[in-house]
Amino acid sequence: VNRKYHKLGTGFNPNTLDKQKERQKGLPKQVFEADEMPDSSSYQDDQDDLKRRSMSIDDTPRGSWACSIFDLKNSLPDALLPHLLDRAPNEEIDRHNEDQRKANRHRELFALHPALDEEEPVERHCVPEVPKEHFGQRLLVKCLSLKFEIEIEPIFASLALYDVKEKKKISENFFFDLNSEQTKAMLRPHIQTAAISTLARSAIFSITYPSQDVFLVIKLEKVLQQGDIGECAEPYMVFKESDAAKNKEKLEKLRGQSEQFCQRLGRYRMPFAWTAIHLMNIVNSAGSLERDTELEMSLSERKGSWSERRNSSIMGRRSLERTTSGDESCSLTGFRPATLTITNFFKQEGDRLSDEDLYKFLADMRRPSSVLRRLRPITAQLKLDISPAPENPHYCLTPDLLQVKPYPDSRVRPTREILEFPARDVYVPNTIYRNLLYVNPQSLNFANRQGSARNITVKVQFMNGEDPSNAMPVIFGKSSCADFYKEAYTAVVYHNRSPDFHDEIKIKLPASLSDHHHILFTFYHVSCQQKQNTPLETPVGYTWIPMLQNGRLRTGHFCLPVSLEKPPQSYSVLSPDVPLPGMKWVDNHRGVFNVEVVAVSTIHTQDQYLDKFFALVHALDEHMFPVRIGDMRIMENNLETELKSSIAALNSSQLEPIVRFLHLLLDKLVLLVVRPPVIAGQIVNLGQACFEVMASIVNRLHKYLDTNQDMHGRNSLLSSYIHYVFRLPSTDPNSPSPGPGGLGGSVHYATMARSAVRPASLNLNRSRSLSNSNPDISGTPTSPDDEVRSIIGSKAMERCGNRMSSHTESASFLQTLTGRLPTKKLFHEELALQWVVSSGSVREGALQQAWFFFELMVKSIIHHLYFTDRLESPRKNRFPERFMDDITALVSTIAGDIVSRFQKDLELVERLNMSLAFFLNDLLSVMDRGFVFSLIRAYWKQVSTKLYALQNPTLESLRLDFLRIVCSHEHYVTLNLPCSLLTPPASPSPSVSSATSQSSGFSTHVQDQKIANMFELSVPFREQHYLAGLVLSELSVILDPDNEGMFGLHKKVVSVVHNLLSSHDSDPRYADPEVKARVAMLYLPLISIVMEALPQLHDFTESHNQWGRPGGPQGAAVGTSGEETEGEGNSMISQTVAMAIAGTSTASPMSRPSSFLLNSQASRQHGSFSAESSRSLLICLLWVLKNADELVLQKWFTDLSVSQLNRLLDLLYLCVSCFEYKGKKAFERMNSLTFKKSKDMKAKLEEAILGSIGARQEMVRRSRGQLERSPSGSAFGSQENLRWRKDMTHWRQNSEKMDKTRAELEHEALIDGNLATEANLIILDTLEIIVQTASVTESKESILGGVLKVLLHSMACNQSALYLQHCFATQRALVSKFPELLFEEETEQCADLCLRLLRSCSSSISTIRSHASASLYLLMRQNFEIGNNFARVKMQVTMSLSSLVGTSQNFNEEFLRRSLKTILTYAEEDLELRETTFPDQVQDLVFNLHMILSDTVKMKEHQEDPEMLIDLMYRIAKGYQTSPDLRLTWLQNMAGKHSERNNHAEAAQCLVHSAALVAEYLSMLEDRKYLPVGCVTFQNISSNVLEESAVSDDVVSPDEEGICSGKYFTEIGLVGLLEQAAASFSMAGMYEAVNEVYKVLIPIHEANRDAKKLATIHGKLQEAFGKIVHQDGKRMFGTYFRVGFYGTKFGDLDEQEFVYKEPAITKLAEISHRLEGFYGERFGEDQVEVIKDSNPVDKCKLDPNKAFIQITYVEPYFDTYEMKDRITYFDKNYNLRRFVYCTPFTLDGRAHGDLHEQFKRKTILTTSHAFPYIKTRINIIHKEEIISTPIEVAIEDMQKKTQELAFATHQDPADAKMLQMVLQGSVGTTVNQGPLEVAQVFLSEIPSDPKLYRHHNKLRLCFKDFTKRCEDALRKNKSLIGPDQKEYQRELERNYHRLKEALQPLINRKIPQLYKPVLQVNSHRDSFSRMSLRKLDI
Repeated sequence: VNRKYHKLGTGFNPNTLDKQKERQKGLPKQVFEADEMPDSSSYQDDQDDLKRRSMSIDDTPRGSWACSIFDLKNSLPDALLPHLLDRAPNEEIDRHNEDQRKANRHRELFALHPALDEEEPVERHCVPEVPKEHFGQRLLVKCLSLKFEIEIEPIFASLALYDVKEKKKISENFFFDLNSEQTKAMLRPHIQTAAISTLARSAIFSITYPSQDVFLVIKLEKVLQQGDIGECAEPYMVFKESDAAKNKEKLEKLRGQSEQFCQRLGRYRMPFAWTAIHLMNIVNSAGSLERDTELEMSLSERKGSWSERRNSSIMGRRSLERTTSGDESCSLTGFRPATLTITNFFKQEGDRLSDEDLYKFLADMRRPSSVLRRLRPITAQLKLDISPAPENPHYCLTPDLLQVKPYPDSRVRPTREILEFPARDVYVPNTIYRNLLYVNPQSLNFANRQGSARNITVKVQFMNGEDPSNAMPVIFGKSSCADFYKEAYTAVVYHNRSPDFHDEIKIKLPASLSDHHHILFTFYHVSCQQKQNTPLETPVGYTWIPMLQNGRLRTGHFCLPVSLEKPPQSYSVLSPDVPLPGMKWVDNHRGVFNVEVVAVSTIHTQDQYLDKFFALVHALDEHMFPVRIGDMRIMENNLETELKSSIAALNSSQLEPIVRFLHLLLDKLVLLVVRPPVIAGQIVNLGQACFEVMASIVNRLHKYLDTNQDMHGRNSLLSSYIHYVFRLPSTDPNSPSPGPGGLGGSVHYATMARSAVRPASLNLNRSRSLSNSNPDISGTPTSPDDEVRSIIGSKAMERCGNRMSSHTESASFLQTLTGRLPTKKLFHEELALQWVVSSGSVREGALQQAWFFFELMVKSIIHHLYFTDRLESPRKNRFPERFMDDITALVSTIAGDIVSRFQKDLELVERLNMSLAFFLNDLLSVMDRGFVFSLIRAYWKQVSTKLYALQNPTLESLRLDFLRIVCSHEHYVTLNLPCSLLTPPASPSPSVSSATSQSSGFSTHVQDQKIANMFELSVPFREQHYLAGLVLSELSVILDPDNEGMFGLHKKVVSVVHNLLSSHDSDPRYADPEVKARVAMLYLPLISIVMEALPQLHDFTESHNQWGRPGGPQGAAVGTSGEETEGEGNSMISQTVAMAIAGTSTASPMSRPSSFLLNSQASRQHGSFSAESSRSLLICLLWVLKNADELVLQKWFTDLSVSQLNRLLDLLYLCVSCFEYKGKKAFERMNSLTFKKSKDMKAKLEEAILGSIGARQEMVRRSRGQLERSPSGSAFGSQENLRWRKDMTHWRQNSEKMDKTRAELEHEALIDGNLATEANLIILDTLEIIVQTASVTESKESILGGVLKVLLHSMACNQSALYLQHCFATQRALVSKFPELLFEEETEQCADLCLRLLRSCSSSISTIRSHASASLYLLMRQNFEIGNNFARVKMQVTMSLSSLVGTSQNFNEEFLRRSLKTILTYAEEDLELRETTFPDQVQDLVFNLHMILSDTVKMKEHQEDPEMLIDLMYRIAKGYQTSPDLRLTWLQNMAGKHSERNNHAEAAQCLVHSAALVAEYLSMLEDRKYLPVGCVTFQNISSNVLEESAVSDDVVSPDEEGICSGKYFTEIGLVGLLEQAAASFSMAGMYEAVNEVYKVLIPIHEANRDAKKLATIHGKLQEAFGKIVHQDGKRMFGTYFRVGFYGTKFGDLDEQEFVYKEPAITKLAEISHRLEGFYGERFGEDQVEVIKDSNPVDKCKLDPNKAFIQITYVEPYFDTYEMKDRITYFDKNYNLRRFVYCTPFTLDGRAHGDLHEQFKRKTILTTSHAFPYIKTRINIIHKEEIISTPIEVAIEDMQKKTQELAFATHQDPADAKMLQMVLQGSVGTTVNQGPLEVAQVFLSEIPSDPKLYRHHNKLRLCFKDFTKRCEDALRKNKSLIGPDQKEYQRELERNYHRLKEALQPLINRKIPQLYKPVLQVNSHRDSFSRMSLRKLDI
């Protein structure tokens, strides 16, 4: 049954990934600036060129005016917009804009929105697979060639699969031979013409349970010869092909013999040789190479001889060991085809032919030391191809020799399908006719038989009578012979009285068997030698097997006695076990012949219970009594009890036959229900019995075959039964012509299709007779029909294309018993009745699998309506009251079960809930809508009552699933009566007469009733639009923030709505815009629901703070204001602060609109939505706004309060961020991160909930299941058996696929671009509607402000050119309508607008530029018209440009220059204002902007050189000394750059300078005691700040219009800057400076009595001082280097020297490497040299063509007096202006010499500003040098050593290692230039020059001190060492004494001249100090 529009229900929503692609064809590509941006790589190259071109900066930051104007005048403008300057009425402009906007819009919004990644929509029932023949994994084996060393006779081969572990043959034999034509000719007399089917050389094997134990066994046979196998095989082992010439005669002789044997014994075979292939080795090794290369791969070396194979296939063995544990790895589907060559065969041994022996051999083969290796092989070459079988191979024959389509030509050599004997049960219903019998003779024991019987063969015949002529031609031929034979012979084992056989004889059973059918075995002795008068064959025994026993087929193992003479008359009905009189038996009637018979039949159930049931039913049909079943004869009088007991006994039956005969079984049960049999004149009601047994069978299937269930827990066997097979038995007993009115009999569907594409070639009736009482009736005939497919909505019977019926037999069940009419019951009514009255375990069973009975009922209803022609009748009177009552009762009790049991048996309840929902969904198609709604309401009431008592998300989730399924009905929209008016219905119940439910037109007029009802979930709304009302109520309930437990269901409920809307969106029935507007009306309340939920939505704006967006056009970093804001209620500050760094002059667009700030605190404590759910909800909102009627919206907006309208604006603002275009690059980035996010979200969500303890926590624990496996959120319960879901749902796109192709990424970006454009246009449309409503309201300012805010925000995001031009048009209209909005309120919005417009003016896309310049020009013009001076806009534009230039990385001045030219052109062409000053003012402004641009070009060049860049910004800022606003902007830009590079101290300084600048101006404006008095106040923070003082004359007074008007020139601004500075100092670790900053802030807060702020500040101070204490001794601030640049290449850096401040612990090598690398890249590596020493550089000696850099490490230098103040580490590293470095030298120019000639130079540098400053390198302005003589150098060294010793000795805690190191260096004997040597050089004699006495004496005292310290150190060391170091200590002490002795005389010698009266000493000291060598270099 197919429903006509079913595919339009939401279950088939085209919004799934695969269908999306279709709908997205032909989208225009949206142009985005973000994508147009050059790739960073190419951009880099341009940069490098720039660098190489110009390296010098002019001294001023300004170029000359003249050239700049010249540049501008000569550039080209963009296209001007026509009619821009015309004055047109606003209405006309609006209308024009709207037409433009509405043209070429994308119709379907959801086609652009990627589908939700749901596991699988719950409402989608997958169509079950067509029942078809079962196959395992299929393997194609082609036999290519077989060659022996000698070719003398035909060889015959067979292939079969064996499973060693199961000890089972798992396929039938495939017989083939590869003999040449001439070899075949040897057998000519014995072979009729070969049928084409027997010439097959390729076979398809099917393996259902592949495992490591499967072997492919090849057996060879040859024609029977005299001699045993060994003798016959000998020549094959002896002769070599290469010696053919030598052995010519012998070969001729052999060939001659062979020909004789073939002539005589051609019909007999003998076993010859065999080999086996381990299948998995082939598959695995083939699979291990890449799959796509169809490489010919010969495995000959692998298969070589056994020994070789063992070594060569290590891979194979490994894989084998790895997987013996299980079958996981054994897949045969994807391996690469392999060609293998088998070179060795083993000869068969006559006494080891049985299968048992074979399994032993095979098991042995797997062992490394195989017995088989020791055997001598027969060398041969067999070539096979093994590959996975193709989907639909051509020329294929089934095991029954039927052709499988495609079979283009019957003359082509076919491929044989080989029947599988699966290793374990396979549960698949029969769908084709197959009736085969395999006879396997196993062994014979004639040891005790008298007479000669040695070469024994068994002739097997299938007889249907006892005459020899009754042998039937039903035995399949082998190879190169006829298709069918009347007999088959087994192979002969030479001279063996009790042979084993390995033959398999395949027989085609007749469809109908009688008692006379039997298998006859005749035993012959074959005489191999040709003797006189000996016959060829002598019969030596007979035995047989009757085919039927009590009507059942006989199969299994038989051990039969053998008779010596022909059996007597009518033997065939008896078994040979019966001792027939007067017969002679071999071995006294003992069993001597073992044979196995296996049937593969779709007619014989081979199960006693099924047999009995079918036989009884058949007897009833045929009305034949008595019935013989087994040994019983059943008379009519006890038939009823037997029948009932046989029905009940079906439960005892094996599952496998039940499944095989499932369709027939269920058909018969249905028949018994519908047409109760009349037995002995009584009607016997079997309804209950059948219902019970059905329930139990259905449950058995579910229980044992749980692997093949779909996501709704429907067993696929059963669902395909209902869908394809089930069909009401015909109900009109008198219809002679079985036609659509009444189709006779149970339905048969004919198919042998293997897959949906293979039409069947044959069909045989499945309901074969199982009765044996009347052998002529072969079955129950039925009328032919094809399944009725399409029923609802069309009477046409479509034929299902993939099935062909070729023959069914026909008659009728109906003209039965005595012409009495059978009572007829309607199956659905009976079913409902039985279900309602059932109880106990039966009811439980039915509930477990409710879906089955529901679906049966529905299909039965539909068939009933169709066959009785009621599909057109009104629904009200289709069904009897009784049935309706049953249904109501059923639904109500099931709803009761759901409510009462969902906590106990969740899994059952889930299935039940869904089944019920699907049932009601189906009923909506056939029953009265009002009735079904009443059922839904009954369910709803029960659930709501329970929910009211117990807030349980599980139950809520069940109800959501229910609702979603019911709403997935294809007529959902019509069911909601979208067109009826919202007037209360006449009847109290919301059902509308079924007439309405049938009409589906959309009526058109809507009265203008109270509009609000349509937008709220009012009672009239919910009554009228029943289902939509339910959906939206659910949404609002679950989104309600107070509804605590429900927020796990957010995603779920949103997806319900999303799913509905997206399916309406793509529904062709609603494509017309008016109709869509009607559909949208069903969802108007969604707008208010989403507005309510606004605070909970994911905040998309946070992540997109538009300055900090890494991928966005501006990449400047944002300082972390996060830490500051937490404790502060007023979020203004943090905003300001963030903006301060971003260097823009406005905060508003970044901050969330004001209403967010108010309620964000309050509502965020509830779970907020995930980004994904929020996005889905917002797209639904946009869909409603897009499709709803604009007038209706406008009316509603007019009714809304201002706060509500503002909330709506906030919502639109959020939408802008939500649907912002991410950009191609983002897609490439995301590609690698795809699915981490969803998992993280889940984890977060759980943590959030698990925080609180108690019942809720319990709930979450339980629902973990749901969270992990939901979107459908369905089963919370046990998920063990749900693992398979992912693999089964075959249409699910693999979302885990990570790497997408280039094209897919392009496509994604294209879609995202279109979505962003469409979403923003919808927002723009809505804004326009709001503007229209706002212009008439009283509080329009706040609303228009909100509108502008959203507009500006959308301009700030990545937008397409298309959107921007509409956006600018709207903005121009808005400004012209409400100019006061911008120019009279506070500056923020004007400033913001200027910034946005300027940014767009510099866009790379010309349309954006021309619209932006037009907007900017009009803005100036309007400002001028209002006040005849556009200072406001001028100021804002100038500031915006500066901030743009400073922060934007990829800013293109070329484009901006064109826009400026465009603005000039407008000014020149503006006739109206030609006479005013306006054009000149515009020109001034434009030129000024152009200047700023030129500065930036230079900055652009130095983008890569941070120091240079900052220098340049510094210089530009200096140039703006006169305009405070701009200087402030540039200081901010610098702060931003520093933060980006983690130079927090410098960033802090920039902020301090900014604050000082602001303070200067504030103190000029107003005199407030508590404010800082200009810069002076800041001196403590940094001595550099004074340069901000505004004392200079040219400073403008701050009162002028437009000067100092920025928001920072206020007290709040100042506070913001200082707070940010403190934060940066804190990040830099300079906590003392934090204190200084707060000293300025505290008075301000104190004056404002702001206790909260003060508390925060003191908290921060405590933290700062705490850190100072805590980090004592661990702080590090910076490392300093002197860097000098020499060489003309450096431009204006040439001969400049700087001190660079680098991060702490930077090594000299690092900075050297950095600078050398940087300049090397710029000038070429070979051009740059680093000067390695720190001597003064002589420019003349350097190569003029190179660039030289000299880098020296310097340390801060303090005079002694300074050291008093600089005590702490911070003091010594803050406010630094002097640095020192030392250079060793000798007078003859070497750097180092002997002690007595070693001098040292100290150089002291002074910089122009103190570090840290607002830049990281500062010029050196002063240099002085001090030179020390060798003895002074020695004194310094000794002092240092002494200090080290003292430190090591007194260190606490003591450090023995360090102490020993220092000691070793002091007293160790071998220390070069050690203390002793120093003393000997300088103290051995008194110096000749009296000036040196002083030094001599000082050095002597140093040594005295030194020896003392050494002694202390030794003593200390003694106390520290362990016993192991005693010897070492002694050694040290010895050395010390030696040193002391050597020093003693030198230390004790005083210079007498120094010890004279004091006065003289003084005079000496003066002369001495004068003489110290100083050289000053300034």
